[in-house]
Amino acid sequence: MRTDGQVMAAPGEQLRRRKAGVTDVGPGASPAREHDPAGCPARLHPGTFWLTRVVLLRALAFVYSVAFLVAFWQNKQLIGDRGLLPCRLYLRRLRQHFRGRVGWDAVSAAPTLLWLLDWSHMDANLDALALLGLALSSFVLLSGCANMLLMAILWVLYTSLVNVGQAWYSFGWESQLLETGFLAIFLCPLWTLSRLPRWTPTSRIVLWGFRWLIFRIMLGAGLIKIRGDRCWWDLTCMDYHYETQPVPNPAAYFLHQSPWWVHRFETLSNHFLELVVPFFIFLGRRMCALHGALQLLFQAILILSGNLSFLNWLTMVPSFACFDDATLGFLFPSGPGGLKARVLQLQEDSVHGAQPPPKRSCVVRRVVHLALGLLLAWLSVPVVVNLLSPSQVMNTSFHPLRIVNTYGAFGSITRERTEVVLQGTASPNASAPDAEWQEYEFKCKPGGLWRRPCLLSPYHHRLDWLMWFAAFQGACSCLSTPSPQTYEQNEWILHLAGKLLANDAEAASLLALNPFAGRPPPRWLRGEHFRYKFSRLAGRHASDGKWWIRKRIGPYFPPVGLQDLRDYFRERGWPLPQPDSGAWAAEK
Repeated sequence: MRTDGQVMAAPGEQLRRRKAGVTDVGPGASPAREHDPAGCPARLHPGTFWLTRVVLLRALAFVYSVAFLVAFWQNKQLIGDRGLLPCRLYLRRLRQHFRGRVGWDAVSAAPTLLWLLDWSHMDANLDALALLGLALSSFVLLSGCANMLLMAILWVLYTSLVNVGQAWYSFGWESQLLETGFLAIFLCPLWTLSRLPRWTPTSRIVLWGFRWLIFRIMLGAGLIKIRGDRCWWDLTCMDYHYETQPVPNPAAYFLHQSPWWVHRFETLSNHFLELVVPFFIFLGRRMCALHGALQLLFQAILILSGNLSFLNWLTMVPSFACFDDATLGFLFPSGPGGLKARVLQLQEDSVHGAQPPPKRSCVVRRVVHLALGLLLAWLSVPVVVNLLSPSQVMNTSFHPLRIVNTYGAFGSITRERTEVVLQGTASPNASAPDAEWQEYEFKCKPGGLWRRPCLLSPYHHRLDWLMWFAAFQGACSCLSTPSPQTYEQNEWILHLAGKLLANDAEAASLLALNPFAGRPPPRWLRGEHFRYKFSRLAGRHASDGKWWIRKRIGPYFPPVGLQDLRDYFRERGWPLPQPDSGAWAAEK
């Protein structure tokens, strides 16, 4: 009866089109030529998500490409054969823990493809994983095409890096990228590389998986704040945030100088966006789209106000799942044969019943998506329990694959910024009053007082971030787990010191300035602890060109030479750095 009704209604529809002066559009014609009576191009109908998938995949591919680019440029220095925390030693310790076998227990503790590769060429392995990931993600970014196999490979590649990255990959956005990437696998057809695969419409279950993700990210961040630090209650946290965030940018310097009432408004707005707006997702199409728009705006503001790696760019990705094709249509051109026109044709075919019956593979996909929904619901149980718990933890994974995780950021705000400054000297006597100590400058973290804060996001200097954590005098739950207080609990910093004492080229490549470049390496190296503050706008220090002022707190670690570190290196199985001058022989 329904089909007959549609057939009988067709002549009347054609008559109305002729009266309106619109040429009849057959099933194979481009809907881009269709116009309404006012002469305007036809608009996409709400309720479909073909373009949403394209935007989601391209946005995720952009973040993947940045993450793999960071891995390619930094992994060798951080976790390579001669890295600060070599992943080969990490895997070897895991294997020893499981009685020397690479069995299910070892693989489940650290799921990574590196178990299957030759460990004697770890640098080449790490480069291969990063370059393959960079190539595949760039393809998706440029073409907008992907399938399940391609997205699964990207997820496996990044999982392999994260699970051997140790402290360098300990931040919450690594798990967030893995969860986002896992969901994206099920957005796509199995084999077809098409932006609009006719037989694979975007799954509503997967879309709600993305919405559930952004809901947990924002609500978790809001709850951890009101539970973690009194300044979020008295609205004073933003008085300190811009100055004490991990890696400030130039805008943070000026935002820090804002009047007190601006900071109060910022804090209230943060509470609204993280504690109230997430519930808009469940209030219908318009409110869901409003949620997506507000979260995109919020993340854009955060990007402009600090260098938080690719965290905010990544948080934008699930927000796009709040929009349907009618909302996102303005992003695409309206010309004949374009994506927008093809989506309109798909919508028209669906309305008029012109689509042939679904294939058996469509039924299989529905079963797979239903199983995915059940898996996400089951894995969400401990996450929801954590959200409701007064002792909420943040940025925690409850299983090695990190499919559903708990998130949060800046649960507490440090009131003072402290930095570790590395200094070296060529003086034979480190205690001599006339010893000239020269400072190493990092890529982006504060150091020289006249150095302008960098503008870096979405790129990420992992060493700079770990230096920020290492400088804390007390524990902090800002972006990750509490950070140790002393250099003894940050072995990598002494490894870095040893490499700088040998003028190691790989270690020096992580820095912006090596004062001993092209010279014999320093005889001694030390870490000094300083308290940093922004200079006051239009004040005396700012007029001298200083962005920062600082005051020495004391030593972070005492002067050390290569001789002092030999046994320390041997105990940990680290390769001994080999200086390229006679300084090592003289010190012996």
